[in-house]
Amino acid sequence: MDDNNIRNIGIMAHIDAGKTTTTERILYYTGENHRIGEVDNGEATMDWMQQEQDRGITITSAATTCYWREKQINIIDTPGHVDFTAEVERSLRVLDGAVGVFCAVGGVEPQTETVWHQADRYSVPRIAFINKMDRLGADFYAVVDEMRKKLGENPVPVFIPVGKENSFSGVIDLIHMQYLVFSQDDDGKTITRMEIPESEKENAEQWREKLIDGVSAYSDEIMELFFEGSDIPEELIIPALKKGVLDRGLLPVFVGSSLKNIGVQTLLDGIVDLLPSPLEVPEKEIINAKTGKTELLKHSPSGPLEALIFKIQVDPHSGPMCFVRVYSGVLKKGLGVYNISKGKKERINRILRMHADRQEELSELKAGDIGVIIGFRLSQTGDTIGEEKHPYLLEKITFPNPVISIAIEPKNASEMDKLKKALETLAIEDPTFSYKDDQETGQLVISGMGELHLDVLVTRITKEMKIDAKPGKPQVSYRECIKSEGEAEEVFERTIAGKENKASVKVKVKPLPPKSGNKLTISAKTRDIPEEMIEAVKSGIEGAFSSGIRFGYECTDIEADVTELGYDENTASTLAFTSAAAMAFDKAASAAEPVLMEPVMKVQVSVPSEYIGDVMSSLTQRGGIVISMESRANGDIINAEAPLEKMFGYTTALRSATQGRGSFSMEFSHYSEKM
Repeated sequence: MDDNNIRNIGIMAHIDAGKTTTTERILYYTGENHRIGEVDNGEATMDWMQQEQDRGITITSAATTCYWREKQINIIDTPGHVDFTAEVERSLRVLDGAVGVFCAVGGVEPQTETVWHQADRYSVPRIAFINKMDRLGADFYAVVDEMRKKLGENPVPVFIPVGKENSFSGVIDLIHMQYLVFSQDDDGKTITRMEIPESEKENAEQWREKLIDGVSAYSDEIMELFFEGSDIPEELIIPALKKGVLDRGLLPVFVGSSLKNIGVQTLLDGIVDLLPSPLEVPEKEIINAKTGKTELLKHSPSGPLEALIFKIQVDPHSGPMCFVRVYSGVLKKGLGVYNISKGKKERINRILRMHADRQEELSELKAGDIGVIIGFRLSQTGDTIGEEKHPYLLEKITFPNPVISIAIEPKNASEMDKLKKALETLAIEDPTFSYKDDQETGQLVISGMGELHLDVLVTRITKEMKIDAKPGKPQVSYRECIKSEGEAEEVFERTIAGKENKASVKVKVKPLPPKSGNKLTISAKTRDIPEEMIEAVKSGIEGAFSSGIRFGYECTDIEADVTELGYDENTASTLAFTSAAAMAFDKAASAAEPVLMEPVMKVQVSVPSEYIGDVMSSLTQRGGIVISMESRANGDIINAEAPLEKMFGYTTALRSATQGRGSFSMEFSHYSEKM
């Protein structure tokens, strides 16, 4: 497949915007599915994990390939729930374009904004699809207006709806100025193009003018014809629209109802016509692993191999399935490759193309393509695969730290090994999940991004992996920080096996602003000290960051500067330097007013106006601070911050305060001193 004929796209949206239903229709119309699977009855192809079918939500981003108008479309289906932010983040990293799906009733929901800004960070070109026009309360024009106000976009409708709710009958194509009706006899496969109804003509003319006005900024020819008052040929509009999409200056808007089979084929045309091929996206930055210098990577199948592992799923039979995006060169079956991130060699046993849960064997994957490699044993999400003689790293994917933990224990001792193996598998698949043995209690503790995240993982352990295990109550993942500066020197001196081990390390610590993370610097003179001793000092302090100061929780937002090192080649050892560094850090941090920090969450509550007082009161009682409020046609949105510890069980409290009509989303904001 020619690179120009490939589209690597993601479908992103708020939970319940109809994203998976839209993907199902795309697979149906492109011939991947012979019948339509519905989310509501648990038959969705993209939601192949049992958990997804039970809950009606998308958890993992399944990569699927389909074909439309002789173009290959690789779809990464991304989750809409904030607890699965890592899945969204890792998908956006490898996309060339995206479709934002919006609910015609809910509009720009809080989580949409979060995902949208994540996509902004990766400069992903986008088109929008306003779905669910058949639903009660649907308002296409209000959603377009919200895109402008809330997302800061320049939305340009390419299609507008005819009717809404029960009277939604089809769409008007503003490029060709035709009324499109989708036959319900063959699930919308047959599209009839008709003259625009008289009652819709004036509105269509107005929106056609807005479309021309938008694209005229990207075509001098259109601009001239526009000012002359001449007709604008259709063949000029799409290239100008595409320029606007690639420039991120225009957001073409499509409309329909996936459930009613209206508007999905026109959206497919939009994906092929307006979203970029791998040849049309900017060159990727790569970092020389040896020098740290940045260069630009040319997209070329004949260039050196550069590929990124953006997701891992562990198959019980095949082992780790590494989802890769190839940026340069060719990955071939049976080839030995180099994991640049790990500095290790790996072998490709098999290459697959995924069609939801069906697999197709390939002999190679070329630059621009997405596929699955089987055979890698050491690789992890975010690793760069390439050649040893060309050690360039694609930017590392960074994931947020888990903020919530629970203890999990098997019903009997014989299940313990199975449980540990299952946790190991989950940690390989999901970088925001971690587990550890708690030394004090002897329990296994698992950590994740939120209650739903852990709930899904526990259900996978018990139902999917069939391990008899029982979870405890949720616990907050606290951190430790300092309020002032501190300095200390420690000398480690011990005779081990008849050999004297001695080193001295002086460390200065100071607090950093919230969200900075920890920072380690070495300002001491190191010219005559061997590299392994310096590494031992770093290892000692990084270990001390992990083990905490007073309470045993991991440190955050602390800078540790090693100001002096006492080295004698006759008595120095890595053990002495590691121990002295850790002890010096502990002493300096203990003298710098250590404090316990708790995770504070950004909370967005959507609630009917009549319950606003009760909900604000319930948030305040939980230590929440209301930051802002927004009024909407179908209710109000409260933006607040609240400590995670007080938000456990809030789902039940909100339901009872709003008679089940309120909903909320929550994501980590920052750590703050626990009062």
